Amino acid sequence: MDIVVRSALVADGTGDPLTRHDVGISDGRITSVAEPGSLAGRRTIDAEGLVLAPGFIDMHSHSDLQLLANPDHLAKLSQGVTTEVLGQDGLSYAPVNDEVLAALRQQLAGWNDDPAGFDWNWRSVGEYLDRLDAGVAVNAAYLVPQGTVRMLTVGWEDRPATEAEMNAMKELIATGLAEGAMGMSSGLTYTPGMYATTEELVELCRVVGENGGFYSPHHRSYGKGALEAFGEMVDVSRRSGCPLHLAHATMNFSVNKGKASNLLELLDQALDDGCDITLDTYPYLPGATYLSALLPSWATEGGLDATLARLSDVDTRERIRAEIEETGSDGAHGVPIDWEAIEINGVRRDENAHLVGHSVAASAQRAGKPAAELYFDVLLSEKLGTSCLMHVGHEENVQAIMRHRTHTGGSDGLLVGARPHPRAWGTFPRYLARYVRELGVLELAECVAHLTGRAAQRLRLTDRGLVRAGYAADLVLFAPETVADTATFDEPRQQAAGIPYVFVNGVAAIDDGQPTGALAGHSLRNPGSAR
Repeated sequence: MDIVVRSALVADGTGDPLTRHDVGISDGRITSVAEPGSLAGRRTIDAEGLVLAPGFIDMHSHSDLQLLANPDHLAKLSQGVTTEVLGQDGLSYAPVNDEVLAALRQQLAGWNDDPAGFDWNWRSVGEYLDRLDAGVAVNAAYLVPQGTVRMLTVGWEDRPATEAEMNAMKELIATGLAEGAMGMSSGLTYTPGMYATTEELVELCRVVGENGGFYSPHHRSYGKGALEAFGEMVDVSRRSGCPLHLAHATMNFSVNKGKASNLLELLDQALDDGCDITLDTYPYLPGATYLSALLPSWATEGGLDATLARLSDVDTRERIRAEIEETGSDGAHGVPIDWEAIEINGVRRDENAHLVGHSVAASAQRAGKPAAELYFDVLLSEKLGTSCLMHVGHEENVQAIMRHRTHTGGSDGLLVGARPHPRAWGTFPRYLARYVRELGVLELAECVAHLTGRAAQRLRLTDRGLVRAGYAADLVLFAPETVADTATFDEPRQQAAGIPYVFVNGVAAIDDGQPTGALAGHSLRNPGSAR
């Protein structure tokens, strides 16, 4: 065998108790799971005191560009991630035409940057997946982004799609799944995806389900209307017959403190009725997004130039301010903004670097101006290319939701900006350190199953997510007593502790704690696609 991992405690991804085994790897596959000391290979790794698990699957990531632009991808590899799901929140870079790509590069700069000199040599979903196949650090699956599809057909207008536009959207989605996408995502607090009606989503999801995919929405509200928004997504799934995966299924903001049980009751009822529903969460309290996401939807209709024009008009600024601060905009989840809770964590212009790491309220006080005025001025200066943290979570909700029978893990990690959310580097070791070892919220084997086998099942990956002979050798070795997230809000780009080995398709990507630079990952495509 190429490699033998000797005498490891194996958490096989099913949730069954840990057992000690030798595990053999050859030609990118697990070739044997055998009694300790029974296997021999050209290389042997002594795994005494270590747990061997399937590589972690990040069900919600924003590595769409960074995986290509910075192929070492240490943020994910160093925490044991071997597969990511891209194309999230209804906004990504395929399928596109030249006009839509140009708009997305600006709109999503706060999430993904807009790397200078980057080669945008794709337009279709299939071409994007082919680009991944040219060599990336981890495996990647892709979701067709509903907001991007709406840009291509309806544009940036807040109106119902015509019959012809609906047919065009359906064709784009069916084509994307045929080319390899695993499903469809939505960002229903982001323009223009938020302009879709429930009926429109039902029709699109029928196409997704018929083509073997699942629907992963960022729904319309995580604040005041959270339960109603979750309910709408369950209704879409029921009516369309499309499996549902709820992205970053949190219950945030002050209005939802202690209300996780209400969400779980809704989901359990639907599951008991036969609905196919899963969810993912990250093990942190703050959320993250781009700063302009807090604007009301009407203020962003028409795209970047129209938005900037509104932000430059005194009367319109006052209207926006009143909605954000007093009534709660739909972009801010229906909750009036507390500027103390909004921290700028990434800017593109050097002149705004002093704002990073501070709340909008604190920066406004130093500047001697109202918080809303500073907010508007930053958006104009940055042309909306700014990211932020939202300190709005509740620990009891986080713990209750991660115990759910359909829970999986997702980082929702943004990799760019001066001080990105530490979940981009720490999500998976944090589950193992804080919520398994320290708090005992989950048992170790159970937690590994959440992060591996259960996620692979949602993605219909029949040869990943388990430590089993014949499966792809996506594997992570970690020390259960010392594994830990070291990324913090002050120092977010820190390699996890206690994860000495990570294998992607049988190739060592982290070897004795050091990155190897291997690019052994590739696209993982819809089993019903042409490839």
